[in-house]
Amino acid sequence: MKQKTTEQCGPLQPRGDRPGLVRGVGPLAVPFPNVEKIAVLRGGGLGDLMFALPAVEALAAAYPSASITLLGTALHAALLANRPGPVQRVEVLPAAPGIASGPEDPEAVEAFLARMQRERFDLAVQVHGGGRNSNPFLLRLGARHTVGTRTPDAAALERNIPYIYYQHEVFRALEVAGLAGAAPVSLDAQLPVLPEEAAAARALLLPDRNLVSLHPGATDPRRRWPASCFAEVAVRAVARGCQVVVVGDDADRGLAQEVVDRALAAAGPEVPVRSLAGELGIGTLAALLQASAVMVGNDSGPRHLAQAVGAATVGIYWFGNVVNAGAMGRTRHRVHMSWVSECPTCKADVTQVGWTAERCEHDDSFVAEVRAAEVWADVDELLG
Repeated sequence: MKQKTTEQCGPLQPRGDRPGLVRGVGPLAVPFPNVEKIAVLRGGGLGDLMFALPAVEALAAAYPSASITLLGTALHAALLANRPGPVQRVEVLPAAPGIASGPEDPEAVEAFLARMQRERFDLAVQVHGGGRNSNPFLLRLGARHTVGTRTPDAAALERNIPYIYYQHEVFRALEVAGLAGAAPVSLDAQLPVLPEEAAAARALLLPDRNLVSLHPGATDPRRRWPASCFAEVAVRAVARGCQVVVVGDDADRGLAQEVVDRALAAAGPEVPVRSLAGELGIGTLAALLQASAVMVGNDSGPRHLAQAVGAATVGIYWFGNVVNAGAMGRTRHRVHMSWVSECPTCKADVTQVGWTAERCEHDDSFVAEVRAAEVWADVDELLG
């Protein structure tokens, strides 16, 4: 389907400079006419979905009669199935370079695109990185209108904003939504927990004890706080009368058990510290996080999910990741930062990140210098 002429931010006829109209994160463009079907491209992990949801909510408010389809992952589909919210359905992306991980299957990609072309989307929204892979993929959907981010070497969409690495992912996605005339409705993902999920989580709780949940994992090992530090927080929490549950997916089982073993060795074998890593469905995990008095985690999906379901959180971050993914409020969310700017092993400058940066081969933790006593002080205060 023929695309409209490409526009940059300048000639978008922004509406936010007129009296009485709300401003977006960036230029708030004139909405597209006759939009009934919207596709939003956002693969990646759990946190990536959380960052995109405020933009999806903005699109739903700007186009109230439109149905919104998320082009996402199987995890996104499992989390959003039968859950109230702005996404009507999730189409699971096929494995393709820069789109979704897994063994490449060109025939599956072509079949997916052919099926999506038959949907005849009115608007396709790209909030999936800088666009080198995602923009050509989005254009092949054949939507009447396209908006999104782009690096200088990426294909242009109808309306574009520059992809500059250091920008909060929520604000980046909201700025893209603004290209379609969608003003922000909220700045945080908000995800309801279903009654059956809450009941499953309650069955895991001990009576008369606050729950402190810990997530020691992260896809990038450089974002992982040491297991010994999580164990110290666990020991302090049980001494205060709390129960502690360590969560994560299958890949986190070993790390979670190390936290538990260290805590039991320090506090005694009978204290209420256990691992449920790899044992919970995504909905039950969401409910367990909601039931937590405080959740402590690295910059990773479960911490972002905990925030979305309303739990108080204490996050451990490399300072560069705070720019892109840090919690914005401080009443219920605390952020502890490390200020490492060089690889501890080879001294490479690790502040040079993004699509053009080369990553050194080392996986040393960037956040090991964050002190457990300072993290616990915030946990203790949030416990009240």
